[in-house]
Amino acid sequence: MDFLAKPGGSLSGTLRVPGDKSISHRSIMLGALAEGTTRVEGFLEGEDALATLNAFRAMGVSIQGPEQGCVTIEGVGLHGLKPPAGELYVGNSGTSMRLLAGLLAGQDFSVTMTGDASLSQRPMERVAKPLRLMGVEVQTEAGGRPPLTIKNNAGLKAIDYVLPMASAQVKSCVLLAGLYAEGKTSVTEPAPTRDHTERMLNGFGYAVTVQGATASVEGGGKLTAMAIDVPADISSAAFFMVAASIAPGSDITLIHVGINPTRIGVINILKLMGADISLLNERDIGGEPVADIRVRSADLKGIHIPEQQVPLAIDEFPVLFIAAACAEGKTVLTGAEELRVKESDRIQAMADGLNTLGVNAEATADGIVIEGGDYGGGTVNSHHDHRIAMAFAVAALRASAPITIEGCDNVATSFPNFVELASTAGLQLEQC
Repeated sequence: MDFLAKPGGSLSGTLRVPGDKSISHRSIMLGALAEGTTRVEGFLEGEDALATLNAFRAMGVSIQGPEQGCVTIEGVGLHGLKPPAGELYVGNSGTSMRLLAGLLAGQDFSVTMTGDASLSQRPMERVAKPLRLMGVEVQTEAGGRPPLTIKNNAGLKAIDYVLPMASAQVKSCVLLAGLYAEGKTSVTEPAPTRDHTERMLNGFGYAVTVQGATASVEGGGKLTAMAIDVPADISSAAFFMVAASIAPGSDITLIHVGINPTRIGVINILKLMGADISLLNERDIGGEPVADIRVRSADLKGIHIPEQQVPLAIDEFPVLFIAAACAEGKTVLTGAEELRVKESDRIQAMADGLNTLGVNAEATADGIVIEGGDYGGGTVNSHHDHRIAMAFAVAALRASAPITIEGCDNVATSFPNFVELASTAGLQLEQC
């Protein structure tokens, strides 16, 4: 499936983007392992979160829905999962594979997890290594790639693990394995990453201690079912924040968006570039901060993106690169090597696409240098990466000719109704 994005347009109205993907994943995982019935509202019905849901169904958990974002999970407790009949297939979802690895490490059965062609190229040694230190037998394919096999084991050893790179997925994997370990498992991170796992574990009544950069859990506790209202995903809202910032005459409000402090790098970076963004009606829902976000068009300026903001905006960089292309002057990103091992090499894919449109964009080992200015249209390849596809759809607002975006089938992984919502807001976008 391809997108055809026509130039021009402005955005207006009030929008609610789909539920947060990270929180949707975790609501299924912890709800399945809790004691009692967990009810989830606002669940993201995208392919990645559904991969997690289907994995737990395959391990004997009764889950009703999703129906209009509502899911009911009959928890089986930490030790109630059953061996799946075959391999667990998690599609394109790195979150599913890495977090499940931690939970499966504590089970008394063996499991092999597989994924699609894209996921099968992504690094899994980063979770295999700490799990092996805990006494788990973990097998990967050549180069530490999936499939990922976790052998049943007699018991896990608690560890103090220092993450070699900032990664919420690896941190979460180790903490979730720590639920099954004897003693206290601690994870120390080199820079702050999203803390949805820690917040949700506390919500389910499982204490997580956070001291500075270190999060710790004691093994042997239990999870108690709860109700979860999933906030709208800031990563999905980011496309509309940039779109309204760069399209003249725009004024939109994005409602019920999660503004977890470990996720607001996109807001911080856009504000540094001169964006007109206001947070309204700030509130706390189920341990997660939420707000309505008003964005009006503004003249953006190029900046050197502060490295401490990089982990807080890691998923939003494809569309931030579009903001940079529309900004006056040069934008420089460093310290973002992680972007090269996402669903695609996002640095190279975005640089190639921007160059096709006539933007001066130079990829570097750990980032990119983008010179803002006018640009045209053309055909760009999304490499089947949902965030790249949506970023170039936003780019059309300032293009002088149509942009055809190839390989947009994976947009459904995170944003099932993107084309419909974007068209309602004012983008001239169609599937072809």
